Amino acid sequence: MNALPDAVRARVVALASDVLGGLPTDDAPGVLRPIARFAAAKRARLGGNAIATALDTDAGFRRRVLDAAAAHDPALAKALDEGTTPAAADPVDVAVMAYLLRPEGWEELIEAATMSLRRDDDEARRAREAAATERIREQLDAARASAREMRATMRAEIDRLKAENTTLRRRIQETREKLGAVRQQDREEQEETARDLAETRAALRAAEAESRRLRGRLADAEGALEAVRRSGRAERSLETARLALLLDTLAEAASGLRRELALPASSLQPADTVDAVVPGDPLAGAGSGRARRADEPGYLDELLALPRVHLIVDGYNVTKTAWSTMPLDAQRSRLVQGLAAVTARTGAEVTCVFDGADVTVPPPVASAQGVRVRFSPTGQTADELIRRMVLAEPEGRPVVVASSDREVAEGVRRPGVRSVEAVALVGLLAR
Repeated sequence: MNALPDAVRARVVALASDVLGGLPTDDAPGVLRPIARFAAAKRARLGGNAIATALDTDAGFRRRVLDAAAAHDPALAKALDEGTTPAAADPVDVAVMAYLLRPEGWEELIEAATMSLRRDDDEARRAREAAATERIREQLDAARASAREMRATMRAEIDRLKAENTTLRRRIQETREKLGAVRQQDREEQEETARDLAETRAALRAAEAESRRLRGRLADAEGALEAVRRSGRAERSLETARLALLLDTLAEAASGLRRELALPASSLQPADTVDAVVPGDPLAGAGSGRARRADEPGYLDELLALPRVHLIVDGYNVTKTAWSTMPLDAQRSRLVQGLAAVTARTGAEVTCVFDGADVTVPPPVASAQGVRVRFSPTGQTADELIRRMVLAEPEGRPVVVASSDREVAEGVRRPGVRSVEAVALVGLLAR
């Protein structure tokens, strides 16, 4: 009984509890007679262990429980007795009937039911985890939208306060000029001038008090804006916003042109047409000029936000910059896994090129979702393969080459191609 799944054990004990409640006292097993007098709601809960033991040891009591179960589902009992299992039967019902009837191979039936229940539990757990992940993603999107709205509101409030402060300063200056003129007036108008002076000074004090209050509000608003800036991404410049708008317009125009021309869908990318060596299968064994600096991770992050961008990575140039003390196979695996996270976050096409000029068979590299890994053919360097991949791309498509090799940067120079230092990619991978 202890080997039964919890759901099956609970069903058997509940069924036996109902049977025990309907038996005459003399027909009940001796150990269960005190339990038979319990209320139905307490019988299975308080006497479950004793009932389970009696089912294991008392064949007569088990037969009575079997009769009750067979009366409830005679088709299932008949099928199991004949050595067959209905395909649509509930695994719990099959396990309960097999335990009570105990036909030949009943242990295998219970084991099969146990595996089915475990699969159902695993599927339910995965569904709950997926739903929880979706809820968290929605909450994150809502938080980001709220942060953007708050940032826009704070910026507007600061602009308004600055405008009010400028107006008040101008008014204060005008008041001071009037006060100077009043002081130079004729002594004959001293009495009237004194009254005007008193009124002017009062207005000045009120204006200065209002200015101090507004300065305090301005300081609070600037502090709130700074907090929003720290919690979110760095604020983009006006030029970047204009560029993003232009790129969105171009993307929509390109999409409309694709629909107009009815271009067929294709998974082939230009980099796939370049002759290169695909790494061996690890399971098959061996044989098979800018506004931002090129070493800034933030600049690379902005480039990867461009639509349909292709990132080409000089593999060993990056790994020897970041993890020079590690073995080469560990360097390759770490870089490819890191690039998988980058392409999952940005949606960019990513190709990682390793130098294979001195090897006849490319070493195995663990595959990663969304990352194309290539070795240069025998007798050809990775620099040459990178240049050929860049030339294979259509003119105007944004391409980013990550390498600290100046010859690589000079060799891929063309419209639409940007070069970044290896340290920029390493910094992006470390985020």
